[in-house]
Amino acid sequence: MLMMAGTAVAAEQTPKKGEVAKSPKAVIKTKYGEMEIVFFPDKAPKHVENFVKLARSGFYNGTIFHRVIPGFMIQGGDPNTKDSSKPESYGMGGPNERLKAEFNDTPHRRGIVSMARTNDPNSAGSQFFIVVKDSNFLDGQYTVFGEVVKGMEVADKIVNLPKNARDLPTERAEMTITIVE
Repeated sequence: MLMMAGTAVAAEQTPKKGEVAKSPKAVIKTKYGEMEIVFFPDKAPKHVENFVKLARSGFYNGTIFHRVIPGFMIQGGDPNTKDSSKPESYGMGGPNERLKAEFNDTPHRRGIVSMARTNDPNSAGSQFFIVVKDSNFLDGQYTVFGEVVKGMEVADKIVNLPKNARDLPTERAEMTITIVE
């Protein structure tokens, strides 16, 4: 089960007459390299807005990928992971607001970015995961809101880090997220 938390945000800028609205991109920087994410605002507008708002506020900076499962995914975005002395709380943190599910028809294939959540479909907040191997059993149950278009080799490095029994890497896989227009 993927654990998560939630918030609501606004990211899209109103286009001028004759212009097409452009969605920003995200760059996730780690000591293993960078991953570039494009968003799917047409599929999950509130999830994209939320992620962009949190990233712009610095919310994700200093968090880690706290759950890695080879052949499946890497999960991060929990603010509790900023405190290395409380690993028992990892996977339980997030912003106060929760997002309503925006399930869509995008399959959970390699590179997809989706929101983690609790058993409640409307409990997503800040935690997200990147699929490293097609995982279609998640389709229609988690909100897909983006895709890694550059740097999947970084996700591959992270998913293969040595880990403990809770799937927590034994080495901190810290991130900084920057939004680029």
